[in-house]
Amino acid sequence: MEIKIVNIPKIEDPRGNLSVIEKEVVPFEIKRVYYLYDVPAGAERGGHAHKKLQQFLVALSGSFDVILNDGKEEKIVTLNKPFEGLLITNGIWRELKNFSSGAVCLVVASDVFEEADYIREFEDFLAISTK
Repeated sequence: MEIKIVNIPKIEDPRGNLSVIEKEVVPFEIKRVYYLYDVPAGAERGGHAHKKLQQFLVALSGSFDVILNDGKEEKIVTLNKPFEGLLITNGIWRELKNFSSGAVCLVVASDVFEEADYIREFEDFLAISTK
């Protein structure tokens, strides 16, 4: 499964820490950035895979679980540090669950939104990923 936890450079300062996501951190050109917040208790996000798009997820605040599936195995990664990110390549099903109160999930993406790139049904994903 092509996922990777990546350390984001952290500049520590008594006035507050600073972390920077640059081209040395993510292996793709950044074309879209968005964030999830105010996720209600028990709600889930994601529930799809991408044909081409790659993503880098960071828990800017709070925590959440990322459930990943490549069609052969499932893995759960908990994100809870603003200086660590999860790199998810294309062709991996992802679900985001168990958001803590006040959690903020930053998503850095390799391309702009394109509906045709999404695989939204798990059965369709399995049919493609097991070929």
